[in-house]
Amino acid sequence: MEMMDANMPRSLRIGDAAPNFTARTTHGEMALDQYRGRWVVFFSHPADFTPVCTSEFVALAKAAPRFEELDCVLLGLSVDSLYSHVAWMRAIKDVFGVEVPFPVIEDPSMAVGYAYGMLDEQARDASTVRATYFIDPEGIIRALSWYPMNVGRSVDEMLRTVRALQRSADGEAYTPADWQPGDDVLLPPALPGSAGADWFHQTKADR
Repeated sequence: MEMMDANMPRSLRIGDAAPNFTARTTHGEMALDQYRGRWVVFFSHPADFTPVCTSEFVALAKAAPRFEELDCVLLGLSVDSLYSHVAWMRAIKDVFGVEVPFPVIEDPSMAVGYAYGMLDEQARDASTVRATYFIDPEGIIRALSWYPMNVGRSVDEMLRTVRALQRSADGEAYTPADWQPGDDVLLPPALPGSAGADWFHQTKADR
């Protein structure tokens, strides 16, 4: 087994503070911490003008109002330049009639990618990276996912994840498998021997 280089930064995990950064985007210069107080879905894509990424951006652009209803900001990132991002956004609008309403961050130096553990030290590009970080209003990473270059993410699952994180944030209820808003939720696990044979899996209506 190869041991990790002790000098390499540790990949981010659930419960870590999301590293702040300032960068140029298709909506002007921004800093991550300007979105404190709101949920953020921060996602990287391998490259502009690629088929899977284009399908994701079209789907996310169409779903943007649903994220906005959850008081959730979408932020995209790749190593491509701002000029490439702008050209790609225009091409998406011309070809699909869809305007991408959220910022797309340039990261040509891969500084943000390294800070988030999206890339290894030898990476020269982000062609294998499709990472998503779900960041709460306090700037804490509450969930994350990684997909390979050739598999697109599910926008419905991204939305479901935000809703589930919001519903369970107060610790008073857990969300079961395949939970959707309006479904029953789970009570936090009771101590063994508590009343009822189902002490480990108690539900309550969430309406």
